[in-house]
Amino acid sequence: MNRGTREGRTVIWRVALLVMAILIVGATPPAGGAQAAKEKTYTVEYYYKVRWGHQQEFLKLFKKNHLPLLKKIQEAGRIVEIEIEAPRYHATEDGRWDFRVSIEWRSFAASADNSGEQALIRQLFPDQDTYQKEEQRRFEILEAHWDLPVVDVPLEP
Repeated sequence: MNRGTREGRTVIWRVALLVMAILIVGATPPAGGAQAAKEKTYTVEYYYKVRWGHQQEFLKLFKKNHLPLLKKIQEAGRIVEIEIEAPRYHATEDGRWDFRVSIEWRSFAASADNSGEQALIRQLFPDQDTYQKEEQRRFEILEAHWDLPVVDVPLEP
């Protein structure tokens, strides 16, 4: 084929357009396909049962020392949403919890990657002695703490 001929240039343009179309289609993730499944968020509910009468102290320490860390992680994009809830009424002692912190992580991998958290803690809390003492106190007044990953349950069979 002679590239100088009109027929030759037409073939070259058609091949180039075909290659570009393949590249464009191949680079675009299918809607609802593997890319969407890969980026599925991952939700964990963190429950705290505090020694009776120390709920406000715990909440104050949580908001001072742990919430800023969670917000920095959220700013970095690993966390999508943070919610803190408390029950309106009390339950029986065996089923009682005082605070539920629900965190929607960007993905399971994002929830497991805590590689930069110690650097963030040092940045947020330059007085590490005070930070360590307050965190120790926050956990001293806990009776129980558990993490509950939750999954969506389809309503349709």
